[in-house]
Amino acid sequence: MQKHSGTITRHHRAALAALAGAQFTVMLATSIVNVALPQIRAGVGLSDSGTTWVVNAYGLAFGALLLAGGRATDLLGGRRVLLAGLGLFGAASLTAGLAGTPELLIAARALQGLGAAAVAPAALALLMELFPPGPGRGKALGVWGAVSGAGGAAGVLLGGALTQAWGWPWIFHAVAGGTWLVLGGVAVAVPAVLPSGGEPSTPSGREPRRRDRFDLPGTASVTLALTALVWGLTGARRSGWADTQVLGALALAVVLLVAFVLIERRHPHPLLPPRLFTEARVGAGNALMALLGSVWIALFFFLPLHQQQVLGASPLVTGLGQLPPAGAIMLGSALAPRIARRAGPTATVTAALLVEAGGLLWLARISADGSYAADILGPSLLIGFGLSIAFVQLTALSVEGVPRTDAGLAGGLVNTTRQMGGAIGLAVLATVAGSVTAHAENSGRPHVEALTAGYGTAFGISAAVLIVTAALALILARRASRRPLPVPLTHTS
Repeated sequence: MQKHSGTITRHHRAALAALAGAQFTVMLATSIVNVALPQIRAGVGLSDSGTTWVVNAYGLAFGALLLAGGRATDLLGGRRVLLAGLGLFGAASLTAGLAGTPELLIAARALQGLGAAAVAPAALALLMELFPPGPGRGKALGVWGAVSGAGGAAGVLLGGALTQAWGWPWIFHAVAGGTWLVLGGVAVAVPAVLPSGGEPSTPSGREPRRRDRFDLPGTASVTLALTALVWGLTGARRSGWADTQVLGALALAVVLLVAFVLIERRHPHPLLPPRLFTEARVGAGNALMALLGSVWIALFFFLPLHQQQVLGASPLVTGLGQLPPAGAIMLGSALAPRIARRAGPTATVTAALLVEAGGLLWLARISADGSYAADILGPSLLIGFGLSIAFVQLTALSVEGVPRTDAGLAGGLVNTTRQMGGAIGLAVLATVAGSVTAHAENSGRPHVEALTAGYGTAFGISAAVLIVTAALALILARRASRRPLPVPLTHTS
């Protein structure tokens, strides 16, 4: 197996590009349908609830199955799981583009989510193996952060452009074609630098990890718990928190999570082994990532709505509006390793979160008679820059010190916390925004002003969440040790 310290060779760049392409594709599919929902609804004949499930089916399967995908990576090997996940993802994307009925479209989106749940942790685990702790890993995680953040923004742009030019099926055809290109790249580039391809291996004298029993009861209970949680939260956005089905789903999620904890205590090979939290600072990284995710996903939900419903922008113009923040995300991700080496990881994370919070406070001042240039451009640049640096640092923290045999699970866990944090944050913020909008309309304010008041409130609350997250990062750092949080971007080989 080829390894290196600091210097990234041509073969490493090719493998990194393939792995980053896999992550970009997963993030792209999360947001690419957002601006095309009206056209998809008309084209397939979806109801209001069915339109919602075009988005929810993907997020539900993706978030609920990430831990299972991470564990499968550790037991079966990263390359196997990644190639299988990409194959399923591409086939499901093509099926979604060809779907002529609501049922087939929603099922295809769920299968996309299943494929993504295999791709995300497997790609991150292979990246961790490809780049051991040191400057090389810092640069690789910078690329990872850039494509993760830019993927969400690019989805809005590409979705608007393709929908306006050729129609909504092409958003799925484009994802399918891109996925198969990435699959070919992974199949060729990764073995050149990782001959083992992430296959389970152990030190001499130990049994291979692939002989560990898969924790089926634990996997089933946590998957069903996360499914019930996301189901309840998405229902709360539509029907309110007092709805019987919403309360029942959330109660079931709590019961299943308690069952999961009890199962994990007794299982000889638990899905979430205690060593994952004792050998590394996984807990702190995932707690902070959940809070960051709660703001991140909601931001890319509300901004396109404001541009189209209040400012009257077309899908294409809305997509073009994502280019500046995408550029800021790429810049922040590229600079994150350098900033962390100079300022220290704790100061870097804290400052990045506060910069993003400042952008959201600025964005909270949007007005119904404003414009993109006056109200959105400046704050979106600040938000993109801070978001990207925080994401890179927290991803590194969440996998730092994790042994290779648990790398896939650690990657699945950090993606799960981001997705679950996003689902909870979006449900809460959407409910609050809807309540503010309804109250404003009842008070006699015009519809666009009422919408703007709701969106502004959501952005203001998001800023408060990030300020709390920054404070929590400082507290966790001090409790852990007198030294700054040990993010690998600051290590030397």
